[in-house]
Parts: sequence; C-alpha cells; structure tokens
Amino acid sequence: FRPVVLSLNQITRSYALKSDLKIKWVRPEKIPCYKPEKSGDLQAMPKLAGTELMKGFRESKELETANEHVRNLFSIEHNRRREMVEIFKDDMVRRVYRHELDYGSVEAKLGLMTARIRSLQEYMEQFPRQSVVKVQLKELIDKRKRFLRYLRRWDYRRFEYILEKLDLVYKPYPTKFHWITRKDSLRKLTDIHCEQIKQSRLEEYRQHLEAQQIEFLEKKLSNLELIRKEQIECQVPVTVEAEQIKAVRKQVEELKRKREAIAESRREQEDA
Repeated sequence: FRPVVLSLNQITRSYALKSDLKIKWVRPEKIPCYKPEKSGDLQAMPKLAGTELMKGFRESKELETANEHVRNLFSIEHNRRREMVEIFKDDMVRRVYRHELDYGSVEAKLGLMTARIRSLQEYMEQFPRQSVVKVQLKELIDKRKRFLRYLRRWDYRRFEYILEKLDLVYKPYPTKFHWITRKDSLRKLTDIHCEQIKQSRLEEYRQHLEAQQIEFLEKKLSNLELIRKEQIECQVPVTVEAEQIKAVRKQVEELKRKREAIAESRREQEDA
C-alpha cells in the first residue's frame, strides 16, 4: 500500500477558523412593508372626539334641536368605525381637491387612498394576523406609489404640493435590489475596521514624526551653518544661503512656540 500524505490545507482548515477581529454583526430588524416607516406616512389616523355626527346627518336641522340621547344615536361614538373613516376621507380629500365636487382628479384619489391606508394601518396594529387586510393594504400602498411616481415625472410642483398637504414622504423603489446577508455585511464591517486601523496607525506615525520634528530641524540648522562656514573658509562657491538658514531657524522657533502654547492649554484644562 502506498502511504497517504495529507497536505497542510487538509489538516488545518484555516479558512473556517473564527476571526480574531472584534467585529459583531447583528441582523437588522425586519420592518413589514405596510408599516408607516416603509409606506412614507408621517402621521397616523387622528382620534376624533366621538361627538361628531355621521357624514349624512351633519346638516340635519332636526338633530340641532333634538334630545341629547337622540343625537348620541347618530354620533360616531355609537356607530360603526366605518363612519369615522368616511369623515377622515372627506378631510383628506378637502386638503387637496380642486373644487367641492372633485372626487376624480389625481389629487383627490391620492387623498382617498391615503385615508384608506392610514385606517388600515391602524386596524393592522390591533389585528396583525388579518392576512386579507394586509394584502389590501400592500396593494393600496403600491398603487399610491405609482400615482406619486407619475406626478413626480410629469408635474413636480403638484407632486411636492401633495406630499406637503398629506404629510407624506416619497420612497421610490431601489434601482438595484440585494438581499441582506451575513457574509456581505461582514465584508463591509471588516473593510471599515481595517480602514479605522489604518487611519489610527497613520495618526500615531504622524504624531511620532511631529515629536521628532524640532530635533530634526535643529540638527539641520547646525549642519547648514557648519557647511556655510566651511565653504566660506575654504573659499569655494557658497551653496547655503543665509536666508535659508534664517527660514529654518524661524520654523524651529514657531514650532517651539506652538508646543509651549499646547502644553500651557493642557495644564489649564487639568487645573480646571
């Protein structure tokens, strides 16, 4: 039998070892698409007092002089939730309609859809397992987004007016969809971590060089003075100008002055 020789890669699985980097990835919380955070609704459905009359009995003269118990029978508080939703729809349409009988323009349709979406969102908060209502709400949000995309393309002023009046934020579809995976997220976190290490080491190296800067310049100044003196004594062409020596000496004095100011400010902070 031939002896079987295992390679080093087969013995040690270095690619599967746990990383020593202090990087922790937590999967982001999934937010359903029908939530206001995703749909773009900045306000929820308002809470009415309950004493308002139903939509068809607001202008009734008989109820103005009727008994209190009779008025309660026609108030929102003692009727179905649908009556309150109808009042909310009228209020949203009145914010953006073109005239009093307008229920067919794009603005009025967007107001009706927004009122319906917010009422269904409130309903889903109470009954989150209603799958039929959930599907209806998703379809309404997508339909409103298509209407807003149309307005944004062909009439941007009206688009901004609608967003302001209905308290909406337009969130377009992403141009490129990608799944949130642990592998890709760890790659990004590793790149960020490596960049932070790189910047911190560069900063340490810069501070180390700045600490040696005065000593280096003083040595440079003494060498320049010595070279100039020897060139003058040997009567050879002088390559080191006096202005160059003055510039180096001025630079050394400025650095010393800055170091003293920084040290003094640190002492004041420690005393305070």
